[in-house]
Amino acid sequence: MLSNPLNDNDYNNTNITKNITMKTLLDCDKKCKVKVQKINAKTELKQRLISFGIMKEAIVEVLEHAPAKSTIEIKVSKMRIALRAEEAQLIEVQEI
Repeated sequence: MLSNPLNDNDYNNTNITKNITMKTLLDCDKKCKVKVQKINAKTELKQRLISFGIMKEAIVEVLEHAPAKSTIEIKVSKMRIALRAEEAQLIEVQEI
């Protein structure tokens, strides 16, 4: 009879990599503060977002969502900006 070198406890204690999906700005709730991790936009839109201060490591606060979540109002530094849902979905963030 062959024995199993790993018992059930050994299996449960091993590190299992989880598939973690990055949260986007559109996924954030009202009054949520996040740090920008990545902008997945084409060059023209990316440059416009950077000109507003939306860049990697920037701290962003979600102020409001439109009723149909078609737009989102955010605060970056002292500036308030309204983004379309499609634009907000291109910005990957991490909660702080």
